[in-house]
Amino acid sequence: MVDLTREMADLMSALGRPQSDRGRALMFVSAYAGEGVSTVAREYARIDAAYAKRPVWLIDADLRRQGQLDAVLEEPDRFGPPGPVSAATPDGSVFFALSPKGKDAEGNPVPDSKYLIARPFFDKRLWVTRLRDHLLMPGQRVKLFEQSSYWQSLRQHAQSIIVDVPSAERANAAVQLAPLMDGVVIVISEGEGEINARLALKDEIEQAGGRILGMVYNKARTVAKPSQRPASRSAV
Repeated sequence: MVDLTREMADLMSALGRPQSDRGRALMFVSAYAGEGVSTVAREYARIDAAYAKRPVWLIDADLRRQGQLDAVLEEPDRFGPPGPVSAATPDGSVFFALSPKGKDAEGNPVPDSKYLIARPFFDKRLWVTRLRDHLLMPGQRVKLFEQSSYWQSLRQHAQSIIVDVPSAERANAAVQLAPLMDGVVIVISEGEGEINARLALKDEIEQAGGRILGMVYNKARTVAKPSQRPASRSAV
């Protein structure tokens, strides 16, 4: 178990609270895989939700390696019991597109929104999404869809939207989504990669219209986790 309570509380204080009723979307990204960006995003969402007056959403935008919901389910002592599976879109929009489109057993089209679910934690103060990638058919692909109304719609129902994207060395998601976010936080870990790659990522995001709010040095403190029965996988 990784405990970043102190670090994320400091980051939340540095970023300040949203200044309007419109929810704030923050994207977390790293230049290299293995820098702990998913852990940082999850820990930030946990701390944010503890003080939130409105729901905090943790969006798993790593479309090829979904893991946020499973990670939260594996720590019930920190996130509490999950609520039921729910739709993860206020208006039917989503931030990705399937190709070819899904169909049900009768051959009728299935909207992309049916492939995205969420489960609530902390008495519905924290919502964590998951792409139902196990439902994808052979040859079916899923890609980010930047023209979606999803982010604007979700802002009306959330205090914060925390977006976890894959590292820049794996995908271009950060550059694609950056213009749609209110801010971007770059995660840097100890002993990983070169500073030039971080600076290049910063430049790419800014050139795409994104706003860099800062860089977080991730030197996680690992604490012993008490033995317990394995947590069940997410029911989707």
